[in-house]
Amino acid sequence: MAERSQTAPEAGNDTGNDDAIGGNVSKYMVLPTGYCGQPKKGHLIFDACFESGNLGRVEQVSEFEYDLFIRPDTCNPRFRVWFNFTVENVKESQRVIFNIVNFSKTKSLYRDGMAPMVKSTSRPKWQRLPPKNVYYYRCPDHKKNYVMSFAFCFDREEDIYQFAYCYPYTYTRFQHYLDSLQKRNMDYFFREQLGQSVQQRQLDLLTITSPDNLREGAEQKVVFITGRVHPGETPSSFVCQGIIDFLVSQHPIARVLREHLVFKIAPMLNPDGVYLGNYRCSLMGFDLNRHWLDPSPWAHPTLHGVKQLIIQMYNDPKTSLEFYIDIHAHSTMMNGFMYGNIFEDEERFQRQAIFPKLLCQNAEDFSYSSTSFNQDAVKAGTGRRFLGGLLDHTSYCYTLEVSFYSYIVGGTTAAVPYTEEAYMKLGRNVARTFLDYYRLNPLVEKMAVPVPRLRKEKPPPYKHPFVRGSASNYPNGKGDKKSSVNHKDPSNPF
Repeated sequence: MAERSQTAPEAGNDTGNDDAIGGNVSKYMVLPTGYCGQPKKGHLIFDACFESGNLGRVEQVSEFEYDLFIRPDTCNPRFRVWFNFTVENVKESQRVIFNIVNFSKTKSLYRDGMAPMVKSTSRPKWQRLPPKNVYYYRCPDHKKNYVMSFAFCFDREEDIYQFAYCYPYTYTRFQHYLDSLQKRNMDYFFREQLGQSVQQRQLDLLTITSPDNLREGAEQKVVFITGRVHPGETPSSFVCQGIIDFLVSQHPIARVLREHLVFKIAPMLNPDGVYLGNYRCSLMGFDLNRHWLDPSPWAHPTLHGVKQLIIQMYNDPKTSLEFYIDIHAHSTMMNGFMYGNIFEDEERFQRQAIFPKLLCQNAEDFSYSSTSFNQDAVKAGTGRRFLGGLLDHTSYCYTLEVSFYSYIVGGTTAAVPYTEEAYMKLGRNVARTFLDYYRLNPLVEKMAVPVPRLRKEKPPPYKHPFVRGSASNYPNGKGDKKSSVNHKDPSNPF
């Protein structure tokens, strides 16, 4: 690595420690040390002053090398992981090395082949950089912090290039998506504003179900799903969109699910953090997923609103809150997997394992072997832990995690990098698993075309814990065996 030099005065920011990073760089031109002439092509301009942007400081190391500092989460310097910035004023065939130097985490999927995302104005589809151009190592020049370096060659002078930690999914994109769903005027899709964030952004709540299930006096089986409580965990939004897209589709499984269940979905619990480009925290520096025990209506208004609604449903004798699933992304593990709770009641503990086992059969990227059940003290304030203690024995609470990077197909060692579409496919498979759980398969057998379900990873044995119990113990009140009919894979439901 080249010897570090001073950034030119014209470049602006000082070169102090992380505490000096107060905001994102804005059209920040880096000039070579001692350069006094007019700026020219190849003098890079960095910018992160846009929605979900994050880059706090730039230091030029040499003609080809730049140290880049992540801006910490607002009001919380502990978290520095998410980055998202643009580079312009490039020269054709200009080669650079960018060093992201101040990650707050030491463990990272960058050790395992993960690479940053890139797109440009003429190639607007996000792509992963080649892993051979990415290095993750402990750097003596930065207090032995871990550094992720990547080499890149700019090839089109007129393009603006954008780099990000993972596929971005902004608050504005989310609002446009919900607007487009509303315009379809589906009588089984309802959107309401459950509250507002500190900065007055919407907390959207979606209800997807047959209108008959919402009539006065109707009994409801509710599946409650939340996402993006940690704003930098963007795969959560793609999985959530996959769930929503499938549930509002005309796929036979979706139609049956709408008839029998009420899906309540709050896809973006931390809209301020998403908008600001934070990794884990809200505007005021709170990790919202540690405040479920006593959320403040003014400091954690979105969490407070969702908790109040869940408690209201819990106290409604006509409502059975059967599932709570909070969707996250994981920065050090492969695959999709779940966290569940530990209960003294062994039968309840075994019942809790049914859904992830079924999901493992439906989704090649979901790993039951990585799924774990715990009661760590540090997780006491999470949605899964709090609601697992509040709700009764008929309710199951999970954290659904999906890798920022890839999944391993069963029977192989090859990592398959996630795409936006693959994340959404996991969401579709989460949705369709409720059909298996509630044993609603016979209702769609005449509508669906049976095809073999491709599954390379050997799933765990499916053993229903109640085979010796009464029929009322079964999710649909029947003691029949799980249907062996394979339905059309909902990967392409439209």
